[in-house]
Amino acid sequence: MVNTILVTGGAGYIGSHACVELLDSGYRVVVVDNLSNSKMESIKRVQAITGKSISFYQADIRDKQALTDIFTKEAISTVIHFAGLKAVGESCEQPLNYYHNNVYGTLVLVDVMSNANVKRLVFSSSATVYGESKQAQYSENFPLGAINPYGRSKAMIEDMLRDLSAADNIAKAKASWKIALLRYFNPIGAHESGKIGEDPNGIPNNLMPYVSQVAIGKLEQLSVFGNDYPTRDGTGIRDYIHVVDLVKGHIQAIAALEGEKFKWGGCNAYNLGTGRGYSVLEIIETFERVTGKKVNYKIAPRRAGDLAECFANADLAFKELNWKAEKNLENMIADTWLWQVENPQGYT
Repeated sequence: MVNTILVTGGAGYIGSHACVELLDSGYRVVVVDNLSNSKMESIKRVQAITGKSISFYQADIRDKQALTDIFTKEAISTVIHFAGLKAVGESCEQPLNYYHNNVYGTLVLVDVMSNANVKRLVFSSSATVYGESKQAQYSENFPLGAINPYGRSKAMIEDMLRDLSAADNIAKAKASWKIALLRYFNPIGAHESGKIGEDPNGIPNNLMPYVSQVAIGKLEQLSVFGNDYPTRDGTGIRDYIHVVDLVKGHIQAIAALEGEKFKWGGCNAYNLGTGRGYSVLEIIETFERVTGKKVNYKIAPRRAGDLAECFANADLAFKELNWKAEKNLENMIADTWLWQVENPQGYT
C-alpha cells in the first residue's frame, strides 16, 4: 500500500520541492495551501516534473472543518507541516499575525490529526529558535532563546509538540505521537530543471532571491544590513543549504518515524544545514563569479532580530536520519540563477 503524505504549504518554495522528492520516492501526495504566499502554478509544474498527480486543496490550516474534511476523505499516514509565515523582519512588525497563523494554525492541525488518529508529523522548524551563543555552530542541545517573534512562534510550536508527545507517553497510548522537529538553517537554490524555485510576493525577504533579482535587473540594489558585526568581514554569516538537500532530509525523517528509532513514539529535533557559514559579502562575490553578473549593493543599518553568525552542527541528522547535505554553494547559486533566468517574473 502506498503511503499518503499530507503537505501543508505544499505550493510554497520548500513545500513544492518536497512534493517532487515525495512523488519521486513513491509516496502519494496531498497538498493543503491557502495560496497566500504561493501560487497554484508551482503544483502544476511539480506534476509536470514528476509525471504524477497531486490532490490539492485550497484551504487555511486554521480552518478546522476544512482540515477535518480532508482527513476524512484522504487516507493520510504522515503530515509534513510547512504552512506558516516566515519573515523575521515582518514578524517584528506584525507579531500577532505570526502567533495566530503559525501557533494557532498548528494547534488546529494537530487537533484534527489527533481526532483522525494520524500521529506522525514532520515539522518545519527553524534555527531561529536558538538564542545568541558564544559558539557560532549550533547543536540541538543548545538552550532555546529566539530573539524575534518568528523564531518564538516556532519555539512555541516545538514546546507544544513536545508536550503532546510526552502526554501520550504518560497515557501509554497505543498510537503514540512520532514527531521530527527539523530546524532549518537558510534554504536557497532551486530544482535543477529551473521549473520551480523561490517566488516571493513583492520584495523578497530572503537574501538569495533578492541578490538574483538585482542581478537580472528586476530590483535596483541590494541592502546589506550591517557591516559592523564581529565576523570576518563585518557582515552576517549564515549556513546556506540547497533546498533539494533540505527536502531530502524530510524524506529521511519520514523513514525514521516509520522505523525502530520512533517505535515507541517521541519528539526529536534535528538541525538541517551544511555545517559551514558564509557571509553576505561572500555570497555576493560567489554569485558574481558563478553567474558573471554584477550585484549592485549598499551597506545599510542592522535589522532588528538578526544574529551575527549562525551555522549548523548537523551530526545528529547524519547519525539518526542518515542524512547530510551534498550540494555546495556554487550548486546553490547556479540553480538559483537558472530559475531566475527561466522565470524572470516568477510563476506569473
